[in-house]
Order: sequence, then C-alpha cells, then structure tokens
Amino acid sequence: MAGNVTELTDATFDDIVHNSDVPVLVDFWAPWCGPCKMMAPIIEEVADEYADKAKVCKLNTDDARDSAMEFGISAIPTVILFKGGQVQKKWVGLTSKKDFSAAIEELL
Repeated sequence: MAGNVTELTDATFDDIVHNSDVPVLVDFWAPWCGPCKMMAPIIEEVADEYADKAKVCKLNTDDARDSAMEFGISAIPTVILFKGGQVQKKWVGLTSKKDFSAAIEELL
C-alpha cells in the first residue's frame, strides 16, 4: 500500500481497528471495482493529511470476506469511520476528501 495507508486482513482487522486509540477510516474495496480505483488517491490524500492523528486503512473485500460481511458491505467502495471500535459514519460510493476530513475532524 502507498504511504500512510495500512492494508487490513480479517486477521489484523480487530487488532488495528478495534484497539486503536485514534479514529480509523477503513476503505472496503476490490481490485475489479472501477469506482474503488477512482477513490484510491482520495484515501491516500486523507492518510497523508491525518498521518499523525488517525489511521487510514484499506480492506480488499475479495480477500477479507469475514470483515466485509461483519459490517454488511453490499456495495463498494464503502468507507467506514471507526472510533473506539465503534462505527461512527459510513459512506457508500464515491465520496469527497472534504467529507472524510470533516468527519475525522469531528472525532479528534
């Protein structure tokens, strides 16, 4: 993964997301998803901007089906913002950096 983006798996999800003391933005995506590819640079920008304040992760739903099912991911890209292991906000489809940044700011 590029820069400050962490790649999640079913095995690492709980440890990284639920045990984090900072907000965690998780991008649920798949390699065959066109809109996911369009969103990748936005996710990377958010990761760079919030490198010291939040975690930004990507989860390939093809490889991590358990986590995708746990959060009811039926369409991708879906991005979920967690704090304290709890879902704070969820976006489905292409979303702007401004929307992600505003939501992260609220939790800081």
